[in-house]
Amino acid sequence: MRILFIHSTPVPPALDPRANRFALLSSKLEGDVLQPTWLRTPEEVEAAFGPGSYPVYSVGNFRYHWFLNRTRNRLLYKGSQGWFYVSRGLRLHRERKYDCIVSYAHMLTGLCGALLKLFTRTKLVVEIVASPHLAYLTEQPTVTLGARSMRLYSDICLHISLWSCDRVHLLSPEPLALYPLLRRIPASIFPEFVPVSVVPRAAEAEDETYVLLVGAPWRRKGADLLIAAFRRLAADFPAVKLKLLGWFPDRERLEALTGGAPQIEILKPRPNLEVFEILRRAAVLALPSRCEGTPVVVMEAMAAGVPVVASDVSGIPTLVRDGESGFLVPVENVEMLEARLRQLLSDRGLRKRMGARGYEIAHSEFNETLYVEKFARMVADAVQGSERV
Repeated sequence: MRILFIHSTPVPPALDPRANRFALLSSKLEGDVLQPTWLRTPEEVEAAFGPGSYPVYSVGNFRYHWFLNRTRNRLLYKGSQGWFYVSRGLRLHRERKYDCIVSYAHMLTGLCGALLKLFTRTKLVVEIVASPHLAYLTEQPTVTLGARSMRLYSDICLHISLWSCDRVHLLSPEPLALYPLLRRIPASIFPEFVPVSVVPRAAEAEDETYVLLVGAPWRRKGADLLIAAFRRLAADFPAVKLKLLGWFPDRERLEALTGGAPQIEILKPRPNLEVFEILRRAAVLALPSRCEGTPVVVMEAMAAGVPVVASDVSGIPTLVRDGESGFLVPVENVEMLEARLRQLLSDRGLRKRMGARGYEIAHSEFNETLYVEKFARMVADAVQGSERV
């Protein structure tokens, strides 16, 4: 079957085909990917992906079509991004029809997927990748009128996109629990893609020990909470560092929270394989998020054999088994976060045992073969109209 995948994340795809989900999905599907990226020029794309990779980059049976980040004006960027999704999707469909459209997330991509379905009469799957009921409410210390307005906008997009779709992809059972009008939509429930076989096995760096957070935006991921917890324990662990890795356009605000602490380091975003190398050398992955879906980095840490300390929000408890592969802490509970980090940093044996259990779970429950099978089945069920979960 042939699909159009509408992506929303600006993170460029992995160069290694073993870590690229569309290279792996090529065993069962084919199609095109509409891919935004933080890269700004065709030259930057070709420097990263090779000569001739712009405007189309082929991987397996899929072709990436790039949307470049040419402006810093958010409204202009979103408007041009939406036009790109719809106009390019229609053009590609006219060239060769799709069996199914898959939209990553329910907002702009979901709305564009609904428009494309209307124009092409193609089946539509919408992926819910976070917790809609928390959308925009965790971005600032206080919930502003603007945040509530954006949450309302998110809910409107959620209902429009899901009422338009033929199937919804949920990463865990919880995201639609508070939306009674959406509960009857056929759903496929399985985690996000993680190339577990490519993630290298954990090996703590001999020259340094560090706690790692990977993700953005930083407040949603709880970086401020982690900084607060780490500063409370830093004096007792002078050889331990905290590293924060992600795309942080408002980096100055994050740096201010560190207070210039020499044990805290903010890293620029890296390609996936470089992130894996940093991750495998971490003593602990910490992700005290305020809002989540089922975060990929948690599954990557488990696949590497790195223990996890994460908040008990949304889909995280479906990944981390508290006391086995890591610890779950209440959302925004800095004291418990500090206590669990202290416990792991003080006990290397515990880190090893929890890491080993996480490795076992990830490689048996989150592996690429299962993902490809479930994704292909989801598309087939959408096309055939199956009610199967």
